[in-house]
Amino acid sequence: MAAPRSRFIFQALLTVSIAVTGFLPAAKAGDDTWKTLSEKAQGQTVYFHAWGGEPRINAYIDWAADAVQSRYGITVEHVKIAETGNVVTQIIAEKSAARETGGSVDLVWINGENFATLKSQNLLAPKGWAQTLPNWKYVDVEGKPTVISDFTVPTDGQESPWGMAQLVFIHDSARLPEPPKTLEALKAYAASNPGRISYPQPPNFHGSTFLKQALAQLIDDPLKLEHPVVEARFEADVAPLFAYLDALHPNMWRKAQAFPQNAAQMRQLVADGELDIAITFNPGDASSAIANGELPESARTFVFDGGTIGNTHFVAIPFNSSAKEGAMVFANFLLSPEAQARKQDPAVWGDPTVLDTNALNGPDQALFDHIDLGPATLAPAELGVTLPEPHPSWVAALEKAWAARYGGS
Repeated sequence: MAAPRSRFIFQALLTVSIAVTGFLPAAKAGDDTWKTLSEKAQGQTVYFHAWGGEPRINAYIDWAADAVQSRYGITVEHVKIAETGNVVTQIIAEKSAARETGGSVDLVWINGENFATLKSQNLLAPKGWAQTLPNWKYVDVEGKPTVISDFTVPTDGQESPWGMAQLVFIHDSARLPEPPKTLEALKAYAASNPGRISYPQPPNFHGSTFLKQALAQLIDDPLKLEHPVVEARFEADVAPLFAYLDALHPNMWRKAQAFPQNAAQMRQLVADGELDIAITFNPGDASSAIANGELPESARTFVFDGGTIGNTHFVAIPFNSSAKEGAMVFANFLLSPEAQARKQDPAVWGDPTVLDTNALNGPDQALFDHIDLGPATLAPAELGVTLPEPHPSWVAALEKAWAARYGGS
């Protein structure tokens, strides 16, 4: 149960959301309001636009969709996408066409620069809706501050946290017992073992994250990354990164004339013995891949000395969603201990929870206590320092500069 202060904040936010935004039905704040909203959601179809490149995640979304269909009478259609930026463009186009209602996107899996773009252009459902979800009381706001700050941008309750992420690397310990744990060691390893290292081509999310990770460790002052890009000094700021890549690329897989499409392909290349290291943003990914027969039992996870970039991923409701109530009910289900525990199980997905599991009641806490995190999942202490994401403006600037320098290689 939430503490009295948490209940007060919840009720206050709910009342403000109803009175100011009109987003929730006009009803008495609290359980009655959520009951009214849930009843209105029955029969709605929620078009959930989410990355479709990982079968395990797709299967999890199918399970969650089946659950809300049977329990709440809501249909969830998973619209499988390759890049969230395309969804952002779609929402912007609908706004430009004055499509204020009946939007084609009801819920979107999102974070970072895509969230910042939609928020800055007022293309999201009103502030505070996420904190009105009944399961918000379980979210670990104090222990996981990125659940309310997305790439330094306050969420203001306009997106609901779904999972935690941190950049980690996968290796086959049978082939590579001691992996390189610094950028310099990685470069030296590539020089001694040509063709065994790579990263996905930006703007693929994992490829862009590798660029951010390297920049965070190479830039003269990491505090610069907490603020928007200063165009006048951008070239100087990224010069160490591109000097590093210039030295790394000739020794990479296919001499950097081609890149893996995504993290899933990198994982397959490691399984096939073609690459020695894969990149993932899910600390449980290797254990999940072992459980699903995608990686050998000898696969393990490591991080760089000094820490790696971490963040939270979310779901958000566009301003013109056709099924706002259904989207909220689905988002609330995704925050439930049941759904979060299933998501964290490496046999299912292996994605870390956003909840404060220590604050859950006995049965709900037991859902997490019984999870076998698998042989390749690092303990929290082993994950080391979580480095903050740069301001969203750095992503587009880095991707543009990378494309200009390396083209369609």
